[in-house]
Amino acid sequence: MRIGINGTRRELTVPARELLLDTLRDRLGLTGAKRSCDVQVCGTCTVLVDGEPVSSCTYLTCDADGREVLTIEGFARSDEFAQFERAFVDRAALQCGFCTPGFMLTLKALRDAGELRDRDDVIAGLDGNVCRCTGYKSIVEAAEALAGEPAPAAAEARAGGAAASGSRDAA
Repeated sequence: MRIGINGTRRELTVPARELLLDTLRDRLGLTGAKRSCDVQVCGTCTVLVDGEPVSSCTYLTCDADGREVLTIEGFARSDEFAQFERAFVDRAALQCGFCTPGFMLTLKALRDAGELRDRDDVIAGLDGNVCRCTGYKSIVEAAEALAGEPAPAAAEARAGGAAASGSRDAA
């Protein structure tokens, strides 16, 4: 099977029942997604498949054939990640870090889909993510900050469009 992993096409041969979490961690050494509940309720194993959050602890690797998988390792290499990291660090929205990759990838998917507009969106969107250390106040605050901040590509497109049209004010 062929799967895009963090932007790189991979040829994989795996047993039909192998879970995506096991493929990522054991075969590919991508350990950012964590095993915790094994029943899709905690969010620590979250990765994005074609931009949608999935629980890799119950998602078969063969179901990712022909698709693109983004893990926290791949996201961390993007320009956009710096915004997420800053939002979480500035608001102390992490302690042990076990759940943080799942929260970040879920928030990325929500923001990419235009579904991260306000506190209600944040709370509803993070319903499937559990943190046992920080409580949720700081995580919600970090997510609210991200909701009000455009992704780097969107900000660059707006800046480029404004500069090209000559409508940008001088500083």
